[in-house]
Amino acid sequence: MAEVTVRRARLEEAGVLTELSMRAKASWGYDEAFMTQCRDELTLTPAKMQAWTVWVAECDGAVAGMIALAADGDDAELEDFMVEPAFQGRGVGAALMAAFLDECRARGARRISVDADPHAEPIYRKLGFVTVGASPSGSIPGRMLPRMRRSV
Repeated sequence: MAEVTVRRARLEEAGVLTELSMRAKASWGYDEAFMTQCRDELTLTPAKMQAWTVWVAECDGAVAGMIALAADGDDAELEDFMVEPAFQGRGVGAALMAAFLDECRARGARRISVDADPHAEPIYRKLGFVTVGASPSGSIPGRMLPRMRRSV
């Protein structure tokens, strides 16, 4: 397995990270119509990148994943967590989560919350999250997402 390195994302990577997010989401088997409805929500804009703390994972010299944090006092929100399909299962997500948790601890956050894709709920459970409710999708009217939380 190649070494995974994690670094802060650069504003000019917004487009690359948006397309990575689209491929990662589509890897759950969603059709083109569904993905079209999700594009706006999955678009990583420079404004989002300035409001959040965003990390990029690189593997074999390629962008392999990303994770984004919005923190406010005791509460941290995992905004985006995507791994390029070709790199899934290779430790990219674990490396990104380690950077994310380190930053949460450094900021004094006590809780992390995320609105998870239903397909990703088991992955989040392995990372210590528990389902605490449901949140409406920002893309698909009537669709509910697992609301998950864990302690830092």
